[in-house]
Amino acid sequence: MKKLFGFLFLLFITVTAFAQKQERPIVQFSGIVHNADSVKVIVPYVSITNATNKNQVNISNYEGYFSFPVHEQDTIRFTCVGYAPVTVVIPSNIASKSYTTRIMLKPQIINLPAFRVFPWATTEEFRKDFITMKIADDDLAIAQKNISRSSILSLERTLPRDGGEMNGFQDFHNGVLNSHSITNPLLNPFNWGSLIKQISDGDKSRASESN
Repeated sequence: MKKLFGFLFLLFITVTAFAQKQERPIVQFSGIVHNADSVKVIVPYVSITNATNKNQVNISNYEGYFSFPVHEQDTIRFTCVGYAPVTVVIPSNIASKSYTTRIMLKPQIINLPAFRVFPWATTEEFRKDFITMKIADDDLAIAQKNISRSSILSLERTLPRDGGEMNGFQDFHNGVLNSHSITNPLLNPFNWGSLIKQISDGDKSRASESN
């Protein structure tokens, strides 16, 4: 008997709550979601949850606009990544059967603690990599490499010549051309007569001096 009475009492409470819920008028809930720090900034794609009606979820569009039916006194929760949540309760006794409002979401900045990632799983791996690590050269070692013979020869093969080098090369080239322009007089047959005359004149002058 007690069990039957308890069951009937529970059924009465359930039916009463359901009837009260059904008695609440339906309202068209509409609005636009804005950034609380700047009213001109729209917050798009905000999750809108009806906590009273089985956590029914709606989403605002890319312009922050939303519109869906609710009941009076429903609790609506607005959530979005990077913003603090906002809760709105639909008022009662709305004559126009529509409720329009502007939702202001406050930007929420969360400073996370610093987290350092190391590429070594164990201390032994770190010690091994540290021992075999190649240390970068200092300024003196870099300067010594830059003035080494192999580095200078490599630069000579790749870098263009400067003005001084080109001037010296031009002088050498002109000297070679001038040397080729001077011909040997012995190769000219017309010079043989003057050469023989000079030799004979020299012999005559030596003969006269001996007498």
